[in-house]
Amino acid sequence: MELKGKKVAILLEDLYEDPEFWYPYFRLKEEGASVTAVAPLVQVYKSKYGFPASATLAAKDAKAEQFDAVVVPGGWAPDRMRRSPELLKFLEDCYQQGKITAAICHGPWMLCSVRALKGRKATCFPAIVDDVVNAGAVYVNEAVVRDGHVITSRVPEDLPDFCREIIKAMKEI
Repeated sequence: MELKGKKVAILLEDLYEDPEFWYPYFRLKEEGASVTAVAPLVQVYKSKYGFPASATLAAKDAKAEQFDAVVVPGGWAPDRMRRSPELLKFLEDCYQQGKITAAICHGPWMLCSVRALKGRKATCFPAIVDDVVNAGAVYVNEAVVRDGHVITSRVPEDLPDFCREIIKAMKEI
């Protein structure tokens, strides 16, 4: 219960990668954090494999001040997330306010869109390395990379390291 009283937003859209949403969702709750699924609309979203997840807060109503951290799961959801101006604004506000900003797999696409990678070390799924580098990051092929309040990771197999680093960073704030 090391994160009791901490609040985390986890972004949600259709075609999310199942473990990259659910593993952080439950792992952070296990540590005592309050975890809220934030999406373009309050509705049910389906994963790449059809598993449902319910958003409980619409991006237009989400305020960075309400949260200590934000997590962007991968899969193909980040491509859809990037089309929501409200979700981008929320993520950008979290980043600008120095909230722990974490993304895994294709999630760093969202960090590219909000200009959160320029001059930072980062990692991601191999297919988007060019995007991350073109956004100004120094790409590092490691399970998890933390540069300040930005945490990135590559693939589902890296989830234990990814969540451990998020928890460590949240305990420091």
